[in-house]
Amino acid sequence: MNIRWWAFPLVLLAAGAMGAALLVAFAAAIVYPTLPPLGALTDYQPKIPLRVYSADGQLIGEFGEERRAVVKMKEVPRPMIGAILAAEDERFYQHGGVDYVGVARAALSNFVSGGVRQGASTITMQVARNFFLSKERTLTRKFNEMLLAFKIVANLSKDQILELYINQIYLGQRAHGFAAAAQIYFGKSLSELTLAESAMLAGLPKAPSRYNPIANPKRAKLRQQYVLRRMRELQLVSEEELVAADRQP
Repeated sequence: MNIRWWAFPLVLLAAGAMGAALLVAFAAAIVYPTLPPLGALTDYQPKIPLRVYSADGQLIGEFGEERRAVVKMKEVPRPMIGAILAAEDERFYQHGGVDYVGVARAALSNFVSGGVRQGASTITMQVARNFFLSKERTLTRKFNEMLLAFKIVANLSKDQILELYINQIYLGQRAHGFAAAAQIYFGKSLSELTLAESAMLAGLPKAPSRYNPIANPKRAKLRQQYVLRRMRELQLVSEEELVAADRQP
């Protein structure tokens, strides 16, 4: 009798979980065919500003709402890639667009802290949001974002997705993409960035205005230190490299 009493709540819980899973599967089956086509990703054509050069090839003016400098993955140095993954999506090359481990970790952290302290958006989900969705915080948008992430992973390689992210993400000061941000914040190309500079840029996507090194240098430094620590935890840099980067002005 006692066994049946304790089993009843477990049966209800299992039935509820199964019902929820079936409901989500049904919603996905309805919504997935209505998702937008991926032409904007497979035929990526960003807004390039008008640039005026002198007779000797020096840039003397740039006009447009967005500052951009499109690069290929092979042009992005490893430290910059490592900093981006450490800051935004450490399991990018392992998961299928949605990181269930990251979702569980964020949920646990938010529960312990009593508020929304961590998100669980992967780089692929951010690409989906930036190209196709609004930024409103609703369950419907999040659901569509996850479905789009699955669709993107099914049609593009991981390097293609990361390249789109590197070129499209907004990083403050009208800069879209890390190459443009490197020029605006440091007057350098991506290949010339130091580890410290790469870590600072990698910290910007979370909140470009809050961690802007021009407007908020102290907050930017704290965010940079977080990225460097994550890189060390993931064994992407040595302890000596971390200390040297942290000391760089």
